[in-house]
Amino acid sequence: MSYKRLFSLVVLTFGMFGASFFADAQAAGNDQAGAKNEPATAETKTGNKEENNKLDVAKVIFGHIADAHEWHLFTITHQGGEPTHVSMPLPVILYNPAKGLSVFSSSKIAEGEEYEGYVLDKTSAMKEKIVVKDDPAAKIYDVSITKNVLSMLIGVAILLWVLLKAGKKYNVSGASKAPTGMQNFIEVVVIFIRDEVAKPCMGRHYKKYLPLLLTIFFFIWINNLLGLLPGGANFTGNIAVTSCLALLSFIVILANSKKHFWMHLFNPPGVPGWMKPMLVLIEIISLFIKPMALMIRLFANIMAGHIVILALICMVFIFAAINAFIGAGFVPVSIAFAIFMFLLELLVGAIQAFIFCNLTAVFIGQSIEDPHEAHDGHEVYQEHA
Repeated sequence: MSYKRLFSLVVLTFGMFGASFFADAQAAGNDQAGAKNEPATAETKTGNKEENNKLDVAKVIFGHIADAHEWHLFTITHQGGEPTHVSMPLPVILYNPAKGLSVFSSSKIAEGEEYEGYVLDKTSAMKEKIVVKDDPAAKIYDVSITKNVLSMLIGVAILLWVLLKAGKKYNVSGASKAPTGMQNFIEVVVIFIRDEVAKPCMGRHYKKYLPLLLTIFFFIWINNLLGLLPGGANFTGNIAVTSCLALLSFIVILANSKKHFWMHLFNPPGVPGWMKPMLVLIEIISLFIKPMALMIRLFANIMAGHIVILALICMVFIFAAINAFIGAGFVPVSIAFAIFMFLLELLVGAIQAFIFCNLTAVFIGQSIEDPHEAHDGHEVYQEHA
């Protein structure tokens, strides 16, 4: 694919994203303006008009990056009428100890309606939840297929399709034949992770952990890119997702750690006895900080990118609320900065996948490091047969 075609594809993708968001933001403004269409007195009409026409930027932005029980695609606005929200309903799976298992479509409760005693609570801008109408505090186990869960399944399907297709070519043509197409791209990435991440960090043990590192890299990268598509889900910008990925890395680190690693942790060599308790405490804290760093780094960078792009688009409506001509004049500026951030997020998506993969390799390499001893002024690793 030539650079011109790639650039055209990016511009088209962002154009679809921007058009969808412009429509949603306008619809949000119309919703707020039409939310109080009940008869009003002359004294309150003017004040209500100004208040209702204000766009709730935080609600619009967090509505796009938060998880939901339905996948909102876009909104069609009608002149002087109610906007039409086009959404894909998702299966809701609930278990209530008092009522048992309930499975139904999210469309049953999408418009604030009640179904089997359940209603959708959207009071929090960051997270919606399903509650029992008569007892909102009742314990409910929600294992629904939400927007982020479906996005993850799509990402896994793409990951399997791409890698299995590349692997099938190797089985047919062998490793001696030059790769072509997608196989060529996958081979470059695999060799890069192997030579620049796995081997330097893990030494002779790299083959055992290379499948894990490649899976982490491709899984995060693919989902980062899916989140940039029009109507995409903010999957890797969800702290629950990044915490699970970090927990997986932490489990692998502890499960494969060697005696040498724990000896250095609880009995640091070459340290005065009076200083060891404080150093051991620091080392234990740092052990738990490692997965937290993995979790927060990926979550914060991806979510921040989405917020910045959406905030730049919302600037048009903020300036338009001041003056229509100022808002129209700011449109090219907003689009230019948003396209720049969109292109930057394409790079950030790959970089964050690499950083998560690289740090995981570094932490695992530290836990499986072989004992070493001083020999002629140099540190040499003891090779075991």
